[in-house]
Amino acid sequence: MNVSLTPELEQFVQTKVESGRYNSASEVVREALRLLGDHEQARTAQLAEFNQELGRRLASLDRGERVDPPKVRNRLQQKFEERRKQHT
Repeated sequence: MNVSLTPELEQFVQTKVESGRYNSASEVVREALRLLGDHEQARTAQLAEFNQELGRRLASLDRGERVDPPKVRNRLQQKFEERRKQHT
């Protein structure tokens, strides 16, 4: 299989090989494809989880269950703060 790369990508691959971490351009491309596959799997799982949660929440609304907007805002703010702390 032959693959054409833009000059920028070709230089990126070459830089990776020159760094000594990879022995060849093929190794760089294989690693990139493996990471792309991992990313797609994670994204698919995330989307499935989102759809399940959406289904649960829609079913809750169908049953007449409602949420208290101030409580939801507070909970979302707390989650935001927790995630921000994890990334700093």
